[in-house]
Amino acid sequence: MSDRAALLKGIRRWLVFFVVCLVLSGVTAFPLVHELHWTESVLRALGVPDLLPGLMDWIARVRDGLDAVDAQYPFVLYGTDWLAFAHLVIAVAFYGPYRDPVRNIWVIEFGMIACAGIVPLALICGPIRGIPFWWSLIDMSFGVFGVLPLYVLRTKIKRLEALSGVRSAGSTP
Repeated sequence: MSDRAALLKGIRRWLVFFVVCLVLSGVTAFPLVHELHWTESVLRALGVPDLLPGLMDWIARVRDGLDAVDAQYPFVLYGTDWLAFAHLVIAVAFYGPYRDPVRNIWVIEFGMIACAGIVPLALICGPIRGIPFWWSLIDMSFGVFGVLPLYVLRTKIKRLEALSGVRSAGSTP
């Protein structure tokens, strides 16, 4: 297998990994109420309330809130349906780099910018919405962990570009 073919295969594997993570992250936003009840049950069965009472208090508070919204104002949860849908739509955009990584490197860079945007969003909106800082750190970790495979992808695509002798869209000579 040539260097170019091996690099392209590696790029596609990283893309599939990233897209699967993005889809899983989105799909979990659909069944929030049921998911939270299940999570609370599992954490209780594992003895987490004794180890991390603050976490369990937060989970119970969020569950109570979701239960109330689901019972009285289920249309509010429609917002999380759109959040899930957005994840799925963004995942589709990564088909472009799968087909032609050099030409569509901008999708990778867009993803990196989106990951960077998670940090200020969590730092600004978290306190406004009464989210504990430690939970905002968990939210910010999605940006940090999301940017890592995208950085690897961008590096590999730049190597592929150099091997191919073809410039990506928007590259300067």
